[in-house]
Amino acid sequence: MDIKKLATQMLMSKLGGGSDTATAESALDGLIGKGDKFDLGDLVGQLTGSGGDLASKAKSWLGDGDNEAISASEVADALGSDKVAEFASKLGVSSEKASGGLSALLPALIDQSSRGGSLLDSIGGADGLAGLASKFLK
Repeated sequence: MDIKKLATQMLMSKLGGGSDTATAESALDGLIGKGDKFDLGDLVGQLTGSGGDLASKAKSWLGDGDNEAISASEVADALGSDKVAEFASKLGVSSEKASGGLSALLPALIDQSSRGGSLLDSIGGADGLAGLASKFLK
């Protein structure tokens, strides 16, 4: 599974069809990308590193059980309101709409990407998983 393609499709469905695929990919790269790599594992680490309820919610997205919801304000706090504003600007939507879309997108994307080992591949195999696990244990 191509996680970037899945994320782009999900983003376009959550925020409406106003953006083209290339624009949506560029916006996601700015938010989640790391150079030429789409780093979903780093995003999970960032969310779990926030601590408290948000870490617990992000953990729920990795398992096979129910996904806990995340609010738009939690997204903005965790990712940084400046990054969310830049993301929104690229998409031509308000920051509120962008963070609301991300609050729906992130749990579903991480949940779907963590099935069948695809998230493991995206975070660099077992070594990446060890780094991610250390963030859960902080």
